[in-house]
Amino acid sequence: MDLDKSLNISAAGMRAQGSRLRVIAENIANSNSTAQTPGGEPYRRKLVTFDNVLDRALGVETVRVDSIVNDRGSFGRRFEPGHPAADEDGYVLTPNVNTLMEMADMREAQRSYEANLKAIETSRAMLQKTIDILR
Repeated sequence: MDLDKSLNISAAGMRAQGSRLRVIAENIANSNSTAQTPGGEPYRRKLVTFDNVLDRALGVETVRVDSIVNDRGSFGRRFEPGHPAADEDGYVLTPNVNTLMEMADMREAQRSYEANLKAIETSRAMLQKTIDILR
């Protein structure tokens, strides 16, 4: 495989996983946020979707972020009658973010990012060895 192609494929993977990591961090940061008014919705978990895109210049498919969408899962409820967003029964809606699941997703995205970085490092090392041989 051409060095330029492998570097571009890995770089696209790193960009996509970097975006995924940012969205996961946002989800974790907002995992305890609630609405400030009765009937308001708390933070809604976000998900990243990916798409394959043909890079015509290189003749290969690379990955990119297709969209960032809201998770339509149901909110949790917590009994807290003194909260400004509590309903008439004293319950507050809580975000649909599961911190344990977010941490697992973060670890997966981190490993994918690292794998792409390692591919770039390996390609660079191979190029350096080729240059050393040609000297």
